[in-house]
Amino acid sequence: MNAIEIDELTRQFVLRRREEGRRLRRRETITAVDRMSFTVESGAAVGYIGANGAGKSTTIKMLTGILVPTSGTVHTCGLEPVRQRRELAGRIGVVFGQRSQLWWDLPLRESFTILAAIHRLEPDGARKRTHELVEQLEMAETLDTPVRQLSLGQRMRAEIAAALLHSPELLILDEPTIGLDVLSKQRLREFLSYERIQRGTTLLLTTHDMGDIERLCERVLVADHGRLVYDGSLTGLAATVGVRRVLVVDLAGPTAELDGLPGAQLLATEGGGVRQRLAFDAQATTAAQLLTAVSARAEVRDLSIEEPDIEDVVRRLYESRNPGSHTPRPFRPSTGPARIPLRSPGRRHG
Repeated sequence: MNAIEIDELTRQFVLRRREEGRRLRRRETITAVDRMSFTVESGAAVGYIGANGAGKSTTIKMLTGILVPTSGTVHTCGLEPVRQRRELAGRIGVVFGQRSQLWWDLPLRESFTILAAIHRLEPDGARKRTHELVEQLEMAETLDTPVRQLSLGQRMRAEIAAALLHSPELLILDEPTIGLDVLSKQRLREFLSYERIQRGTTLLLTTHDMGDIERLCERVLVADHGRLVYDGSLTGLAATVGVRRVLVVDLAGPTAELDGLPGAQLLATEGGGVRQRLAFDAQATTAAQLLTAVSARAEVRDLSIEEPDIEDVVRRLYESRNPGSHTPRPFRPSTGPARIPLRSPGRRHG
């Protein structure tokens, strides 16, 4: 069974704007999600990205039953999110980066106890799962601390633990690492990868932090003005818009510029040619082939590969689209693997 199935999903909002000099307000219809269709297999890890206003959060709210679609169909874990919202709440976990499902003034331990009761977990199973999450997310020292006194990184780990307490089939993360430092981000990413491998949890991640997508997801969906404009791998996305990788080589000594190498372009040299940067199209030339060509002309001491900046890739994808097309089809590259939140009395943040 697919974890997510949406077909021709559309959500519109009606706004009333007051025009200068007129007493009546003008009615305007905004389409936040426009005939979107995709599926996510159970156990997959999928990134859902796009600029602000692309329709990502609206899609998530329809997947979880918070919003009713204007048209089209949506099934989450085989259920209709609005009609079967109570049952769905026991099978999904949701983390919104700027909203809390924890009890603000209670110790963190009490929030877990209350959530276990809401989900009707067996006491022994709840204690075992809580202990497992506390250990893996390194929260033992904060269990007796009121949520309001936790740092942002501590609270975000607690939010993810709360979303996973009932072992959901699908975990939806909306900006889970917003505002976190590098170390906190890395810890969360490692834990989410472990959880998915150990329990087969399906992961849908929407974020502006491309590091999250690169390290956690095998497949990426790109939305633009409510429409799906790409569905495939990160590598395929880069190839679609012609973005290249960069090979950085540190040589044994000053070397003449490594220009004219097959399938590569010299970008820059440093230290009299000791370090040189070469751009190459991964679809036409592999890093190994380029390294072989470099080694034939100079002794290589060290090297690194810089992957394309995904934000730049997305920008290029937007620019490559035909602005006059009303119903663009998603890009599907031929290469590369394509592979209800509970209501909480916690306060809103951010």
